[in-house]
Amino acid sequence: MNAKIDWAYSEKLKEHFINPRNVLEDEESYQDDGKGIVGNMKCGDEMLIVIKVDKEKGIITDCKWKTYGCASAIASTSILSEMVIGMTLEDAYNISPKDIAKELGGLPVHKVHCSVLGDKALKAAINDYYSRNGMEDKVKKEEARVVCHCMNVTDHEIEEAVLDGARSFLDIQEKTKAGTVCADCKEEIIDLLDKYKKKHFEA
Repeated sequence: MNAKIDWAYSEKLKEHFINPRNVLEDEESYQDDGKGIVGNMKCGDEMLIVIKVDKEKGIITDCKWKTYGCASAIASTSILSEMVIGMTLEDAYNISPKDIAKELGGLPVHKVHCSVLGDKALKAAINDYYSRNGMEDKVKKEEARVVCHCMNVTDHEIEEAVLDGARSFLDIQEKTKAGTVCADCKEEIIDLLDKYKKKHFEA
């Protein structure tokens, strides 16, 4: 059993899990320029990322984090915190979950959502920095769009279902209840399913 666990994770991922970098030790005393929190403790994964910024250059000078997630979430955010230090806010915002997974040497398919958690928290921290500094025009908001009006299911919920393992229209129905009433949204759901599979799981 232990051998199977070893095969699932790269040496780099295991190293960042065992010796995570840039962990936020004292949240109350840390003077951040931007803060992002995503996830929900009720379902087990919550991520906090804080950043310091050189305001003249627009460069991230420090990035610390705290998570209540799994080994993959810890390793993903550890390596993300190293990646963004020295980057411009714009370049850091554009880091994708694929970039994080690649830097780690890969993630098991059922753990890709862990890299998304850190990615979203970082984006939230950068947006928070912009908001605090009167730069609302730079804040990027990803508004959810209702796809299934019968069950009020959004495109964000469909994306989360794909990250959670949905690979077919039936899987989406089971996880979100989308398309279970009139099914007028079936074609759009299938298109989104293909889009999110390519976005998160294809090279």
